[in-house]
Amino acid sequence: MDTLTVLQKRVSSAKLAAPAPSAEQRDAIYRSALRAADHGLMQPWRFLVIEGEGLDRLGELFVQATLHDNPSLSEPEQQSLKAKPRRAPLILVAIAACRQHPKVPHVEQLLSTGAAVQNMLNAAFAQGVGAFWRTGAMAYHPVVTEGLGVGQLEQIVGFLYLGTPAKPPHEPKSVNPETFFQSWPAQ
Repeated sequence: MDTLTVLQKRVSSAKLAAPAPSAEQRDAIYRSALRAADHGLMQPWRFLVIEGEGLDRLGELFVQATLHDNPSLSEPEQQSLKAKPRRAPLILVAIAACRQHPKVPHVEQLLSTGAAVQNMLNAAFAQGVGAFWRTGAMAYHPVVTEGLGVGQLEQIVGFLYLGTPAKPPHEPKSVNPETFFQSWPAQ
């Protein structure tokens, strides 16, 4: 698939199955992350690779976090939370590993990590790998961040679910660029 087609046609795959991306596909996805826009060449990111038993341990963290806030969580609700990571055979946790820098503020480092995730989404799509990016309450919950070893100055920017698409990607909705791009100053 050519580059512009990937960039203009990429969509998320909501339903994923095994197998996870191959070693070769992962390498391309990982290398793409590392080419994200990066002011100061700080590489303000790190990624956790979670699969197999790790998916179950992540599900347990989701349950622990929710029980921390809601001790009366029902058993079916707990089982549903525990199963969430199993929506894909592989999850990459993208972590903004921000540092103090006189010319590169925290927000730029955070955005750079987001750009790395977008590059991984594009690289996955280009190779026929299904992917979707999730955050939600678990990305910010202290029980989850502590359990994953996220440092005090770090922040999870997303869980990137990867696997084999359960069905072919849908055609993205057509959007008129003029809706979002305007000349300035106005004529």
